[in-house]
Amino acid sequence: MNTDWTDAIDAAEGHETLLVRRGRRSGVHAIVAVHSTRLGPALGGCRMWSYERLADGILDALALSRAMTYKAAAADLPLGGGKSVICLPPGSGHPQGDEREAILHDFADAVELLGGAYITAEDVGTSSEDMALLASWSSHVVGRPQSDGGGGDPGAFTAAGVLAAMHACCEEAFGTRALDGRAVAVVGVGSVGGALATLLARAGADLVLADVDTSKRRLAEQLHARWLEPRQALRAQVDVIAPCALGGQIDADLVEQLHCSVICGAANNQLSSEQLAGQLAGRGILYAPDFVVNAAGLINASLELTGYDTERASAGAAHIEAVMRGVLERAARESSTPLQAARELARERLAAGAVGSSPGEASQQRERASRRPGPSRRAGTGGRRRAGRGFAAVWRPRS
Repeated sequence: MNTDWTDAIDAAEGHETLLVRRGRRSGVHAIVAVHSTRLGPALGGCRMWSYERLADGILDALALSRAMTYKAAAADLPLGGGKSVICLPPGSGHPQGDEREAILHDFADAVELLGGAYITAEDVGTSSEDMALLASWSSHVVGRPQSDGGGGDPGAFTAAGVLAAMHACCEEAFGTRALDGRAVAVVGVGSVGGALATLLARAGADLVLADVDTSKRRLAEQLHARWLEPRQALRAQVDVIAPCALGGQIDADLVEQLHCSVICGAANNQLSSEQLAGQLAGRGILYAPDFVVNAAGLINASLELTGYDTERASAGAAHIEAVMRGVLERAARESSTPLQAARELARERLAAGAVGSSPGEASQQRERASRRPGPSRRAGTGGRRRAGRGFAAVWRPRS
């Protein structure tokens, strides 16, 4: 077997399902990784991104889906962990028009093949408008625009949750939760990072902003923030670094070059290796587990399953401060890293097999999800729920 595929199959161990399907309309591969449905249906975003190899997209989906399991459990949600990737060819631009519609229709077919075990939402490269389109072909979609009864772009809620977690981390590191005068570098100022930067400016933080997209420099000017290249911002002399772009930016070399006291950001899988959490702790740097910090986006999306409510979404984001404080207290009590403490919290809830205030809530939410209205028909598409013909490979562990 090709080494790339061997690595992908090895990484799939511990997952319930890995679906890889080439779309019959677009020829583009859709990847859906379901890590766990122990607590409920797996909910996670759909990332549309260009990868050098299909195996790279598979590995990304697998790592992200595992993090979603811990995120849902740590947030005490009756949901499992899953993630999907639309694997664009190397060097592809941002698909538009009919090409994008064909890609999304093929992805909807893949989601339907799993029969509700996976519920999709927006992520990097997709939008709430994409979710509205997907909902015309699949009933297993959340994150539609608020005008359609959905939660809309979760960026603002995710940012509010990051800010809440940052308050708890500052209280631990500096003895006060206040951010006024605190130097914070936000690396990646897209939907979440930009909203976070705005919240931090209102809180009186001394801001450094960075992004590979230099057009974002306008936001730095508006917020009277210092602008640096991402590489420089990660090494800046600041109190807090907030990674809010793609994951894996913090590697062994960077750990030795950091000049911050706290790392607390929205990016998924920020550490290139989980072992780095111990090295960061050894340097006196508090690393806030990303699956706790960025959970407000998942909380926001999950509310669509029971009836979306903005106030509940805001309350869920604010509650992340208490969750993070509990993780930090547990880490201190057990002489472990915050990452270890957060993982243990999630594992305990997974082992118990139920979350929430009432017994059986996870199974009830799964049932509610399966009963959601089917997709509407769109003119010119046929609105078919049944998956069309296309190559599909499904991996499941041996029972």
